[in-house]
Amino acid sequence: MGKALIIGAGGVASVVAHKCCQNPEVFEEICIASRTLSKCEALRDKLQGGKTKVSAAQVDADHTEELVALIKKEKPDIVIHVALPYQDLTIMDACLETGVDYVDTANYEPLDTAKFEYKWQWAYREKFEKAGITALLGSGFDPGVTSVFSAYAQKHYFDEIHTIDILDANAGDHGYPFATNFNPEINIREVTANGSYFENGKFIETEPMSIKRVYNFPEIGEKDMYLLHHEEMESLALNIKGIKRIRFWMTFSEKYLTHLRVLENVGMTSIEPIDFEGKQIVPLQFLKAVLPDPASLGPRTKGKTNIGCIFTGVKDGKEKSYYVYNVCDHEECYAEVGSQAVSYTTGVPAMIGAAMVMTGKWKKPGVYNVEEFDPDPFMEALNKFGLPWQESFAPDLVD
Repeated sequence: MGKALIIGAGGVASVVAHKCCQNPEVFEEICIASRTLSKCEALRDKLQGGKTKVSAAQVDADHTEELVALIKKEKPDIVIHVALPYQDLTIMDACLETGVDYVDTANYEPLDTAKFEYKWQWAYREKFEKAGITALLGSGFDPGVTSVFSAYAQKHYFDEIHTIDILDANAGDHGYPFATNFNPEINIREVTANGSYFENGKFIETEPMSIKRVYNFPEIGEKDMYLLHHEEMESLALNIKGIKRIRFWMTFSEKYLTHLRVLENVGMTSIEPIDFEGKQIVPLQFLKAVLPDPASLGPRTKGKTNIGCIFTGVKDGKEKSYYVYNVCDHEECYAEVGSQAVSYTTGVPAMIGAAMVMTGKWKKPGVYNVEEFDPDPFMEALNKFGLPWQESFAPDLVD
């Protein structure tokens, strides 16, 4: 079918590359590129020998001109961006200049502000339409699969969806006193920012970690979960008919939160530069350097994740509730692709989203969020490529 250029060489990029190689009918060739060539080459060497041709390259995704030169050299049909969300716009600019489709897993955020909004990327809609290319935003799990779940619920089970609760639970144990399951800088920025939820046409802001619920997750059990802001709420509020409220919940252990509070209290989670021995450093970036690399957690992590959506609404005039979710086992993920489940649940949907665009199922000029397309082929692919979903038509609701 064609060729993908994968930007990034971390845990998620590794899963994307593995999964592309499991889908050689679509991905005849992939090129893995990042700032650190040795990481790309190591991944290439691990994956060579199958039907998919694998190559490696070096690129600094902060610089559009470098990306343009690489795209012109490699001639991919699509760019799969699984590096840092700070680089969304430089990569989109490169795709525009070269006429290549684009997929990412997280919305752009400025380096100096912990703010999650789609406005910067939505501003590219007309440019991508005129260029005749597709930008698919947020094709990870959350955002991504949770939004596809929403489109699937809307298509098959509801005339109107009134409430959505997105639940992200990780019951994995990596054995470290404190570590993050994906990029520490992004993870800590996300969980220390103010929370918010959408209700009756507007977003209501909350203090970080100030709203807590306990939920009994299938295959995991009771977990403490906290209300956070998350980017898919912004697009779902526009694209789901009849929506009145959307909330996003994520589980955290008391041990994790205690460590995080201490780090906050001593200033280590700050993104404001400080002077240290004649140099300027960002405390959070320094903290990232001393914490365990999320890509190294795979062989240590045991347990499961459970991520899904609970919907309420009406069908044929009657009230209805519906819960769709995926349970993923950390050890099974590591045995298959060498990564823990948090990377796996992001990387698999990134590959699927790219495949949807490359095969023409989701090919349309412009900038789109995943819930704007037909969810059925994506849902089918989730079952095929390692993220099978389960349903309940009588779930416990979140109060």
